[in-house]
Amino acid sequence: MSLPENSFKSALREGRQQLGIWSTFCSPIVAEILGKSGFDWILFDAEHSPVEIAGLLPLLQAASCGPATSVVRPAWNDPVLIKRILDIGAQTVLLPFVQTSEEAHRAVQSCHYPPDGRRGVSGTTRASDFGRTSNYLKTAAEQICVLVQVETGEALGQLEQIAGVPGVDGVFIGPSDLSASMGYLGNPGHADVQAAIKAALGPIRAAGKAAGILATSAPDAKRYLDWGYQFVACNVDVRIFVQGLDALRTEMSSRA
Repeated sequence: MSLPENSFKSALREGRQQLGIWSTFCSPIVAEILGKSGFDWILFDAEHSPVEIAGLLPLLQAASCGPATSVVRPAWNDPVLIKRILDIGAQTVLLPFVQTSEEAHRAVQSCHYPPDGRRGVSGTTRASDFGRTSNYLKTAAEQICVLVQVETGEALGQLEQIAGVPGVDGVFIGPSDLSASMGYLGNPGHADVQAAIKAALGPIRAAGKAAGILATSAPDAKRYLDWGYQFVACNVDVRIFVQGLDALRTEMSSRA
């Protein structure tokens, strides 16, 4: 038995744009809905949500009913967290707050077995179909996609070096933390922040890597795609829910 192809990684390698959705609900039902929604990828966020490793597993299981690729963001660029996320079957990870090429290199190492990396070895994980994929240890790296997140002005200054690290498949720009680091807390739409986001494309693409970003509206997502961002999360599930709920309540209040 061979490993399933990571269609998201293949798409990035081929230069095809990938539309995503960001999930912080921590609900298998929501994960199943998102998996069938037609987006190319789903980001399950374990940094800014209360979900832990055991809670991520049912999300991955539920999302697998649809064609979307599951991406997991751990709470930190930590080899233990990365190891556990890969072991439960995630093939794509987004690693937060990468500030230097050394940190990007450690992220790559955490995703690969020795001698190329430092991922701990287990023979009976969900990732290997509980040991049924006999060549998993030798072929896992082919389908693992490593995305590193650049989200401060300091990291932008190291962007060329970070993007150039072998084994990094994509660089994701975090607008919220970037805007905070630039002195515009809560205002990622500020002209200076948007200019920095647009300029970041140059070093990423020059390194031959895919550029990604999170948008919180369709116009923002379309703008980033037009600029050349290759994998774009178009909104956050909780945000969509809140906005829809508030809009409904406002509409009904007008009839009270």
